[in-house]
Amino acid sequence: MSDPADKSPWHDLARYSQLAFVFPAAIVVGWFLGSALDRWLHTTWIYLAGIILGIVAGFVELIRAAASEPDK
Repeated sequence: MSDPADKSPWHDLARYSQLAFVFPAAIVVGWFLGSALDRWLHTTWIYLAGIILGIVAGFVELIRAAASEPDK
């Protein structure tokens, strides 16, 4: 049995706007953590690893959200 909230355009809007915020947020968090580790360890390259991990995490979340998309 289908949930009536799944048919709402507001539900779709919330679902897609979540994707618009999660991907950039994952990149920013990766950059922030990498920069913090750079300052703590006195290095200059860990922020790049953080950005790459943030991109990967963002894509993983994007794929998970797309895979859980209910069939219409």
